[in-house]
Amino acid sequence: MRNPRNEPLAVHDIADLPGAGDGPERRCVLSGRIAARDELVRLAVSPPNGAGVCDVLPDALARAPGRGAWIGVSQAELAAALANGKLKAALARAFKSGALAIPEDLPARVEASLTRALLDRLGLELRAGRLILGSDRIAGEARLGRVAALYHAGDASPDGARKLDQAWRVGSEAEGSGQTGTRLPLDRAALSVALGRDNVVHLALADRASAERVAIPLQRLLNFMGAAPQAASDVPNGVTAQKS
Repeated sequence: MRNPRNEPLAVHDIADLPGAGDGPERRCVLSGRIAARDELVRLAVSPPNGAGVCDVLPDALARAPGRGAWIGVSQAELAAALANGKLKAALARAFKSGALAIPEDLPARVEASLTRALLDRLGLELRAGRLILGSDRIAGEARLGRVAALYHAGDASPDGARKLDQAWRVGSEAEGSGQTGTRLPLDRAALSVALGRDNVVHLALADRASAERVAIPLQRLLNFMGAAPQAASDVPNGVTAQKS
């Protein structure tokens, strides 16, 4: 019998999570769009150096002290705003702190920071015993209704992903729904290194609370990469996905 505590959570369910949509909202300094803070990326500034200049840095966990500026644009849009001076003007208005130094590689730094936040969260869930690895183990747990969220590496084979998706649907009593795992914007090599395991291709989370914790950094990364959540079976061979 399916365990109701492990009700599946897909990335498209994030808007229904506590604190996502009904929680604190922030305005993107570039687009003016207002959204839940968990959907946006926070930029913070370092203390001023000897010349009185503050460095602009990504704050992936939204925990850095001081005033923050929030962005809800893609990596390509951020790069364009950096090149045409729109970002500099928007941050000057947001921080009101004198001279700012915006690194030329800020978009890459934001991507790296968001990726690290996601991988760190997965690592924490692994150490807590809530991350399930290995196709056979995932399939078995999924059929018993013990999987709340399912993920596939960007270069996972469609056939392998489809088999696990089917097992997940069976255990979730969701056959015919089209429910599939989420293909991550990370390949197996990146996942394996980050988690300290060999050949990490598929991952699953055992409970909804864990899935909710992972959903926030994952959604931020997907939003920034400009990637809508993709069903792994639809991708042929990988992808190239605090209060101020």
